[in-house]
Amino acid sequence: MAEETDLEIEESGGGKKKLIIIIAAAVVLILVAVGAFLFLSGDEEPAETLAEETVEIEVVSESSGAELGSALYVAMPRPFVFNVPGASRDRIVQIKVQLLVRGDVNEEVAKKHIPFIESTLLGVLSTTTADELSTSAGKEAIRLTALDKVQAAMEAVEGSKVIERVLFTGFVMQ
Repeated sequence: MAEETDLEIEESGGGKKKLIIIIAAAVVLILVAVGAFLFLSGDEEPAETLAEETVEIEVVSESSGAELGSALYVAMPRPFVFNVPGASRDRIVQIKVQLLVRGDVNEEVAKKHIPFIESTLLGVLSTTTADELSTSAGKEAIRLTALDKVQAAMEAVEGSKVIERVLFTGFVMQ
C-alpha cells in the first residue's frame, strides 16, 4: 500500500492557468465585439446632407431627358455569341447585355420589343473587330454605338427612346 500513495499527482497549479487563459480570451472577445460595434456604427451624415443629395439626383435625372421613374433593368434572355475578325486570328465573343430603363411603362415596352432590340444589338455587335473589343475604350465605343442604334430603333417604333443605357454585364472573348 505504500506504493499506491506515491503515485498520486497534484494538479493544483494547472487549474489556475486554464482559468487565466479563459478570462483573457473572454476579455479579448468582448473588446473585439465593442470595437466592431463602434466601427460599424460610424458617424452618419446629417439629414440635411441627405436631402441635398436627393435634390441633386432629381435635377440630374430631369436634365438627362429621361422620363422620371425608378431605374429598372431588363436582361436580354440569352447572351450574344458571335465571331469577330482579328488582326492575327478570328475570335469568339460572348456578351451578356442588360438595358437600363426608367419606370414600369418603359420596362414593359422594352420587354415587349426584346426580339427587335436583340436584332438591333446583334447588328451593331457583329460589325466590330477583335482589336476594338480588346481595349476598354473600344468596348465603351461599341456600347455607346449600341445605345444610339437601340434608341433610334425604339424611337421609330414607339415614339420615345425607352432605353436609357445599354450595359455589358458579362464579356468573354476567346
